[in-house]
Amino acid sequence: MTQQSLATAERPVSRASSVAASAGVGVIAAAIGYLVAYVAVAGEVRDTVGESAAEWKGVAWYFYNAHLVDVRASGEVGAIGGSRGVDFIAQSGSASATLLYVVPPLVLLGVGAMVAYHLEAGDLGEAVLAGAPVTIGYAIVMAIGAVVTESSTEGSFFGIDLSGSVAPELVPAVFLGGVLYPLVFATAGAVLATVLASR
Repeated sequence: MTQQSLATAERPVSRASSVAASAGVGVIAAAIGYLVAYVAVAGEVRDTVGESAAEWKGVAWYFYNAHLVDVRASGEVGAIGGSRGVDFIAQSGSASATLLYVVPPLVLLGVGAMVAYHLEAGDLGEAVLAGAPVTIGYAIVMAIGAVVTESSTEGSFFGIDLSGSVAPELVPAVFLGGVLYPLVFATAGAVLATVLASR
């Protein structure tokens, strides 16, 4: 009786620990995806962005585009302004940039499978509970990244004020890139690993 009540008491702690571990893996997954993007397009970013923005921010814009999130470029000359969505990968045409579209799904499938294996998910329900919390950490990174990668410039030309900014669109960055991608792919990776392990 005492052993059974101890096991019951330990179960929620174990589940909370697994959620925390999966969320931490979500942060790592976002970092891995960004690093792969950096290796793939850093040279191209230097040519495309030049000195108008930091190289690490330019790579992040490609990384967001890899999640199908547009980067919003806006500018204002005096009282006249406008904005447009930019997809750096689509405009690039290079093979290394185009391959970035598969990086987030592959990384998330891999970490989802790893989490399910590490947490010894025994059935589909446990696989979902192992893979889905990856979304927490991934969404946090994507939300913070969308804010810190904004690049702004201001200046004046013959007394006319000029300003411009480039940043990932925040709402799609959080919900499409930060929630939908890991929820689908990390969970699918966890389920796939569990199904293969049970055979």
